[in-house]
Amino acid sequence: MKDYEEFDAVGLADLVRKGEVSAEELLDEAVDRMAARNPALNAVVLDFTDVARRRIASGLPEGPLTGVPFLLKDLGAEAVDFPSHNGSQLLRNTVYDRNSSLYARLEASGLSTFGRTAAPEGGIGAATEAAVYGGPTRNPWNLDHTPGGSSGGAGAAVAAGIVPAAHGSDGGGSVRIPASSCGLFGFKPTRARLPDGPYAGEGWAGMAIDGFLTRSVRDTAVLLDICRGSDLGAPYAAPPMEMSFTEALDAPARPLRVALCTTTLTGDAIDPQVTETVAQTGRLLADMGHHVTEDRPKADTLGMMRAWTKIVACGTALWIDKARGTTGVPPTADEVEGVGRGAWAYAQGISGADYLDAVGKIHSYGREMAAFFESYDILVTATLAEPPAKIGRFDHRSEDYVGYRTGPEGIFAYSPFTAAFNATGQPAVSVPLGQSADGLPIGVHLAAPFGADAMLMSLSADLERAAPWAHRRPPRPS
Repeated sequence: MKDYEEFDAVGLADLVRKGEVSAEELLDEAVDRMAARNPALNAVVLDFTDVARRRIASGLPEGPLTGVPFLLKDLGAEAVDFPSHNGSQLLRNTVYDRNSSLYARLEASGLSTFGRTAAPEGGIGAATEAAVYGGPTRNPWNLDHTPGGSSGGAGAAVAAGIVPAAHGSDGGGSVRIPASSCGLFGFKPTRARLPDGPYAGEGWAGMAIDGFLTRSVRDTAVLLDICRGSDLGAPYAAPPMEMSFTEALDAPARPLRVALCTTTLTGDAIDPQVTETVAQTGRLLADMGHHVTEDRPKADTLGMMRAWTKIVACGTALWIDKARGTTGVPPTADEVEGVGRGAWAYAQGISGADYLDAVGKIHSYGREMAAFFESYDILVTATLAEPPAKIGRFDHRSEDYVGYRTGPEGIFAYSPFTAAFNATGQPAVSVPLGQSADGLPIGVHLAAPFGADAMLMSLSADLERAAPWAHRRPPRPS
């Protein structure tokens, strides 16, 4: 199918619906592309083509995306037919006795899921280089660079044209960072907009949520509509939406009050190419009729990041101890990579009171940010402080977990924007609006008030119409 890549997921589903192509033919195309392109990328790390063929033969559900090839991240999205490694030797070949609510909704939409994509161990980090997969996951735009993390395999697979859309998740930017790194659209919805059950009530004290990597805005909108809504027994729910994500695509955003920040949230300079991309976006938004003012929040972002680091360390220690069936016994190097072992060790010094204080800190940060958004509808920043990093820069060999996260050369210096909105729970998105001098993607980050998902989706669709990006593709193998 020569024009496979010219269609997004919604477009492919329409072809299936019209009888112009079959689900079998689309799966064959995706599998052929995986065979040709994945060896260089190490993006799709678990192949379940046999499951997809069996489901097609028995009849896919009739839904909005029937017959569209799809990939799950190898972290979360628990499903009976799709065991996972969860990015770790310790969790290799984990099997599930029931489907997660999220996967059940994806399955009911008619998607043809045929594999899982690489994720770093524990979902920690802005690169995807897990030892369990035998090597790093690489960026289709330049194989010497990372596709980001933790949904790096998903980003690489979509950017490479293997699938039009893929599942991801985001606890500190893990959808938006790969979107920026791979030239894709990545939307993090408001906290609790998507289900976490039945395997969890919330992730990382409510900071983690699922999402998707797509080329088109409408694919993300449709996938979010398929999955949104609380599941049985959820501890809390997101505010109701005034319209669906899909309806928001055709509802142009009213003139918005936009805060434009060309530094980090703490006022530090970022890469000049990235700064210029953000500034260009500000000018574009002004031309579109929005009211743009240079400003940045005065919230305690450094304090939030220290609290985030504690919470994630405790979450890491929890999954390691549960997997090993032990408490207080350090994991070994053949079980857990260096950053995970460092996180486990750091967590041993965090008391229950310390943990609750950290949760309280991120709640306070949410209130500080909410006060800023009383004056603005949108905050525009970069997604990353620089173009995609080289392979190896953020691998997991170091046991200095705190340094890895918050040191001068650490993840927070490289990605100083995204985790803020995991802490606050606000909707945020990375839009592929720029490119570096050497051809690497640069994403622009937009955040909206808590619950204002539809407004952010409307603005994203407006930006896609004003500055289309679908024509920008990484170089393809001959």
